This record gives sequence, structure tokens and C-alpha cells, in this order.
Amino acid sequence: MPGPGPKPKPPPRPVPKPPPRPRPPPRPRPPPPLGPHRPGGGRPPGFRPIRGPRWRYPSGYRYRRWSVGLLLPALFLSSAYFYDDYWRMGLDGPPWGYRWVRYGPDLLLVDTRTGRIDDVIYGAFY
Repeated sequence: MPGPGPKPKPPPRPVPKPPPRPRPPPRPRPPPPLGPHRPGGGRPPGFRPIRGPRWRYPSGYRYRRWSVGLLLPALFLSSAYFYDDYWRMGLDGPPWGYRWVRYGPDLLLVDTRTGRIDDVIYGAFY
């Protein structure tokens, strides 16, 4: 008769899991930094739309919601559409080679060499 073999190992004991820790309440987010308008940042802090002079779309155009990256037609890259009172809205002057262009109720920051829109402020005028 063969002798008793090695003793079988007992099954591993389950390790108790620690109780879940309660999560602390979320911290309130700090307010956005006040400062100059950043392209792509939407409306600047403290921005208020202003009453603009009457604006008519050129023949063949109607309101269109422009967005960053699109090319504005060359027709709008003339002094008739440039908006130079940007300071009234709390905006800084445009960088060299750019202009603020009014398109209906919106204000567009446009690269005057390419017509590419770098920023849009919707509803800047009423």
C-alpha cells in the first residue's frame, strides 16, 4: 500500500475588501480669468452686445452662421465691412494682418490675406 502523500493545500482565504471611502464633495470651479479676449474663446468677459448701425446684406447674401476655419468671401474684406470700434465691446485690437469684420449681428476676426476666419463672436450687435 502506498503511503500517505503530501497533504493537500487548503483553499486560499478570501481577502476582505475595505469599505468604499466616501468621495469628498466637488470643489467649486474658479471663475474664468478676466483679461483680453482670446480667439476661439467665445464672448469676452463682461461682454455686452451693442446696438450697431443698420446693416444690409449685399445682393445675393443672407445671414449665415460662420465658424472658425471657414473662408470669408473677398467681398467682405473691404473697409465697408471692417469694424474698428472693437474697443467698445472690450476687445483688443486685432493682430497684424487681421481685421474685425461685421457680418450681420456677428463679428468675425479674419486674416485679411487669406480670408480665413480665426474667431467669431455671435450676437455682437442687435
